[in-house]
Amino acid sequence: MEQQSCPKKPEEMNPSASSSNHFYAYMYRLKYIERWSLMRNTTRENVAEHSFHVALTTHMICTIANEVFHRQIDTNEAVALALFHDATEVFTGDIPTPIKHHNPIILSNFREIEQQAAKRLIDMIPESIRGIYRPLIEDQTSELKKYVKAADLIDAYLKCTFEVEAGNQEFAVAKRQTEEKLKQLEMEEVDYFMNTLAPSFTMTLDEMSRPL
Repeated sequence: MEQQSCPKKPEEMNPSASSSNHFYAYMYRLKYIERWSLMRNTTRENVAEHSFHVALTTHMICTIANEVFHRQIDTNEAVALALFHDATEVFTGDIPTPIKHHNPIILSNFREIEQQAAKRLIDMIPESIRGIYRPLIEDQTSELKKYVKAADLIDAYLKCTFEVEAGNQEFAVAKRQTEEKLKQLEMEEVDYFMNTLAPSFTMTLDEMSRPL
């Protein structure tokens, strides 16, 4: 009787599918990295939540740019950049802004650490698909980065708004500072968002549920 061979394991079929391909598993651990760690929070926030909100907001301001101001922004690429904009924090953690920007030496050292973290993450991606993810994690030159940066600031502003509306004055100064940074961007898309969509975040659920 002919002996049947056992099915091969995935790693036997593809030697590159080894235990070193941890990238995706690390991405899921962003939910364990807490943001605003030096601040007293009424509602805690992690980096995974933040990344989703930044991607959502990036999609919105790019849509505003294209549909309202008739620009030609690659919304899908911008959203992809937003999803991975804080990927390196799975290794570095979320360094509070007052620490990160305390002086140029600290900032320079942190940027170098970020680069090393990005390299480590990229090395964990299977080589056959690495080229897709490298620019999302490592490239800091894309013109679309300004939309991600704007969305990042908007999310920070909305977080501060939530906290202040909950009576937590710990975030009052941060809210004013972030609002000023948003104005300094001088982006029509951002101004449109802040004037048209952001005001809802100061309303209660009952207020938002009222008939038009």
